[in-house]
Amino acid sequence: MKFTHSDADIFIPDSLPLEAALARTTHLAIGAHQDDLEFMALHGILECYQRSDRWFTGITVTDGRGSSRILDYSGYSDDQMQAVRQQEQRKAAFVGEYAAAIQLGFPSSAVKSAHSQPVVDDLRQILGAMRPQIVYTHNLADKHDTHIGVVIGVIEALRSLPGDTLPQKVYGCEVWRNLDWLVDEDKVLLDVSRRENLSTSLMGIFDSQISGGKRYDLATIGRKRANATYLASHHSDQAKLLEYVMDLTPLIQDPKLDPLSFIDRHLDHFVSDVRMRLKKRLAR
Repeated sequence: MKFTHSDADIFIPDSLPLEAALARTTHLAIGAHQDDLEFMALHGILECYQRSDRWFTGITVTDGRGSSRILDYSGYSDDQMQAVRQQEQRKAAFVGEYAAAIQLGFPSSAVKSAHSQPVVDDLRQILGAMRPQIVYTHNLADKHDTHIGVVIGVIEALRSLPGDTLPQKVYGCEVWRNLDWLVDEDKVLLDVSRRENLSTSLMGIFDSQISGGKRYDLATIGRKRANATYLASHHSDQAKLLEYVMDLTPLIQDPKLDPLSFIDRHLDHFVSDVRMRLKKRLAR
């Protein structure tokens, strides 16, 4: 494959040829930054771990050069930071037994740009070599502009594929805004309670961010635990850890569906739910 950036990194933990590694992929996650895959798409990793019939592949779109850094990493240059983050993502792929990990090496500015066709082209090239059943990416209500650039690029790339190669489900996941605000009928619940030791290990690999000033590992596990606990007020917990995701599949099935209209429906459902509960109380 020929990507936009010549230094794009491809890592296949079991050294299978790239074509075969991609062809076996059943669960695919596409994230903006190194560590996004492990924080938002843990469900896909766990579904495939130590399975011969399911395989997880991760795509990281940006190069990691703009990462925050203090303490042990405060003196690192952008080039050094890029190298560290690339290696951390490779380590996660090895520990999680991924089919493949591909880091496309785009600067964040290119992903946030309204003219991000090269991102779409690279994603289309990879997607054309696989037929994943499930795709995980960022959700349309995320507050990080780079994440929004990625999810829009994923939608455009998937829409360009033949209909018989499309995934069964496309999920928008939590990172820089949780999805607790979705009304319950709009939430998709993914149980990630199993192998909490593996989850913790994967998140802890990204030392450059954790020791560099951000305890993403603790915050992310806390979010998943809170999702499980606060899901239902009158029922015992059925899971210890839950990921909430937004079902983006309709945007792939109907290329004419506008992402803005799609997210407006979810926002309208939220507003209606809040108003309904207040009206019931005020009417007494």
